[in-house]
Amino acid sequence: MRALLVVALIVLSVGTGPWRAQTDPRAADRAAIRAHIESIFQAFIDGDVDKIFSTHTEDWRGFLEGSRTPIRGIDEYMRANGIPWPRPAGATPASRPVPPPGAPVQGYLMRDFDLHFFSPDLAVANFIGEFNRTTGTETVTTNRYRILDIYARRNGQWIQAASHTVVDPAWRAEILSAPANVAPPLRQAILNAREAVWRSFFANDRATLEKLVPEEVIAMNEGPGEWANRAAIFAGAERMAASGAKLVRLEFPKTEMQVYGAGSFVVLYTTFLYELDRNGTRTTASGRGTEIFVRRENRYVNVGWHLDAVK
Repeated sequence: MRALLVVALIVLSVGTGPWRAQTDPRAADRAAIRAHIESIFQAFIDGDVDKIFSTHTEDWRGFLEGSRTPIRGIDEYMRANGIPWPRPAGATPASRPVPPPGAPVQGYLMRDFDLHFFSPDLAVANFIGEFNRTTGTETVTTNRYRILDIYARRNGQWIQAASHTVVDPAWRAEILSAPANVAPPLRQAILNAREAVWRSFFANDRATLEKLVPEEVIAMNEGPGEWANRAAIFAGAERMAASGAKLVRLEFPKTEMQVYGAGSFVVLYTTFLYELDRNGTRTTASGRGTEIFVRRENRYVNVGWHLDAVK
């Protein structure tokens, strides 16, 4: 009898013990939703427009990075992602070309994935999602997002019905503080903007100065005197023109630059030399300078500088 009691207690403890495997009644739904989200990531990598379209409801709602008003419907969603939509008549679906051997491999990663069911046919997923590029053994994150997706079950299948997707602020801050790779076209655009500021000053080209020198500019020019604001800079250009001086030579023998924020913030370290002609008399000046540019409305503007003369 005692032996039977011991066996019964063991059976009860096995059936109710804290280590007993628990069955998740929504396991299949969780797997289906996660697989659906992963298929959307892959569709964007592949440029599979039809797949992107079919994985979202016609009445889709939400915000994407950069949207200023709610996106209403699948057509607006497609256009918000930079996809020409509706597709022109006769156009064939676009797809990502097969990369050549040795080309970087594009991929994606999802972490901190959380999924909660609010009803049998409504679920909310929160997670960090990123796109990356792998070359050899090095993997670089090309974009990272904070995502909230709303999933609805329709006709027995889970489908994305809404989303709020923004670039991860922590990742954005990290990227903005890191030095950018200065490709030749970017470097030339910065140098062109710098030269345009100098030449427009000596020519008293007010229209160009107003475009390239913003209201908040702070300038420390060579020689004694107060720091110059925008009004003082424009007045200096007017005095230069009134003096009859003409710029006949402008050179920047050496320029180094630091670029941050994916090209949005630039610091130039430079040496300069310019020659002026006043009624046949020429004078030359040279020095060193630090100049700061920021990108606005697809152009670089000069928000500050410090110039020192070299004797």
